[in-house]
Amino acid sequence: MPKRKFSLKQQLNSFIHAFNGLIFLVRNEHNSRIHLTIAFFVVLLSFYFKINAMEWIAVVFSIGFVFSAELINTSVEKLADFVCKEKNDKIKIVKDLAAAYVFVSALTAFIIGVIVFVPKIIA
Repeated sequence: MPKRKFSLKQQLNSFIHAFNGLIFLVRNEHNSRIHLTIAFFVVLLSFYFKINAMEWIAVVFSIGFVFSAELINTSVEKLADFVCKEKNDKIKIVKDLAAAYVFVSALTAFIIGVIVFVPKIIA
C-alpha cells in the first residue's frame, strides 16, 4: 500500500467527522445527555472545592472515559442494528456487553468522584 502525502484538508475533515459524531451522540442518546449534565456539575464542584492537579486529572479522565464508552456503545448498537434488523440472541449479547462497558465506566467514575469529593464535603 503506497504511503499518502500529508493533507491538511483531510486532517481538518477528520476533526469535523469526530465533532459530528459527538453532536450525534448528544442529540440522539438520552444517556449521553445525563452524563453531560453530571459532568457539568462535577466540573463546577471541582472549581468550588479547588481540587488539586492530580484530582483534576482523575476527574477529566473519568469524564473522558464515560463519554468514550458511550461513543463505543452507540457505535456497536448502530452497527448491530444495521447488520441485523430482527431480534437475535447473539446480537443481544454484543449490545449487552457494550452497555456493560458504559456501566463499568460510569461506576468507575462514580467511585473516583467519591474518593475526590467526599473528604472535601465532610471537611
